[in-house]
Amino acid sequence: MVAFGVKSRTFVQFVNCLGMRPTWQFGDVYGLDPELLSMVPRPVCAVLLLFPVTEKYEAFKHEEEEKLKGQPQDVSADVYFMKQTIGNACGTIGLIHAVANNQKHLEFEPDSPLKNIRVTHESSAQEGQTEAPSVDEKVNLHFIAFVNVGGQLYELDGRKPFPIVHGKTSEDTLLEDAVEVCKVFMARDPQEVRFTIIALSKDSY
Repeated sequence: MVAFGVKSRTFVQFVNCLGMRPTWQFGDVYGLDPELLSMVPRPVCAVLLLFPVTEKYEAFKHEEEEKLKGQPQDVSADVYFMKQTIGNACGTIGLIHAVANNQKHLEFEPDSPLKNIRVTHESSAQEGQTEAPSVDEKVNLHFIAFVNVGGQLYELDGRKPFPIVHGKTSEDTLLEDAVEVCKVFMARDPQEVRFTIIALSKDSY
């Protein structure tokens, strides 16, 4: 059994304080079956997954990175990706990944710092970035984002060195496609219940 907790309220408050207009909202996904997924407002432009960092996951992560280093992916230049350079910031990094890759959809107040994410990132990227926090820092739970860029489903994890491409997706199927990847995370640690899925959806009201 998977425990889907209520986490989205924190994201809503955070982005509202930073000037993102409430035309799109973060909302909790309460289950993975079609009936519960149909309750999520559409369209969905990003999906966030909170999951436990376990030994099984860390082993998989290492194997995946080694494999992809030898088989480079075709990652679009339009993908915004940043590494996590400080501890306990995965929620913020996940939120930034969700917002920065959907600026064509989202609306911001004129003075919102979120409008300048790409400019700020491109400037800092030229100066180089430090490595993400190591597993030795005892990260217990971790946020990642799934987004659609150019019809491809990307997993954006600040603890990884690059985006992960999961194949084709669309604005209509992003939620279901991301959920299929989330199911793989859950199957990897079937004894775990600490999973939460949040969708960034068009406000239906």
